[in-house]
Amino acid sequence: MTLNGRFDFDRIAAWITPGERVLDLGCGDGSLLKFLQREKGVRGYGVELDPDNVTACIRNGVNVLQFDLERGLSGFEDDSFDHVIMSLSLQTVRHTVPLLKEMLRVGHEAVVSFPNFAYRPHREAIAAGRMPVSRHLPYQWYDSPNVRFFTIADFDALCAEQGIQVRELQAFADGRPVAGEPNLNGEVALYRLGRTGSGTRS
Repeated sequence: MTLNGRFDFDRIAAWITPGERVLDLGCGDGSLLKFLQREKGVRGYGVELDPDNVTACIRNGVNVLQFDLERGLSGFEDDSFDHVIMSLSLQTVRHTVPLLKEMLRVGHEAVVSFPNFAYRPHREAIAAGRMPVSRHLPYQWYDSPNVRFFTIADFDALCAEQGIQVRELQAFADGRPVAGEPNLNGEVALYRLGRTGSGTRS
């Protein structure tokens, strides 16, 4: 786990070339962009709707734009960024497919992460008759900001249907990489996505 307390920061940084242009969607307080600026010298913006988070981004020295992602990324031209990132926020978006396509329109690659609803403890909670509550799904069913509950297998199928290339998948549990059966053993999924073309999944 990194000093940030976010195990995924190092993995995302490994996919970033120094000096890249990066757009971070649903950037929260700007911690990821601040980390990438320090470690990789990236240039770019965060996008955030919540006013308190926007203020926190400014305090963190992160360039931030305030608007609703559900309206798309029409303000950005094609290929404006090397990477467009959406970390642990995809499950909060209603218009999932349009946003993924927008991410790959404005960026050469997209990086997304989300809690895997098929994680073994989540299955056990449902088998016991309750909605799962965990570190990455910390809300009760009645106050959750999440509007989509999906699995690694679901996301793989969506990418195949939409012609989105999965270039790499990393699954984690307790902040450590999962070696086998990610849909069962992965608490969080982290994907590197591209347009249909060159590149392979690992």
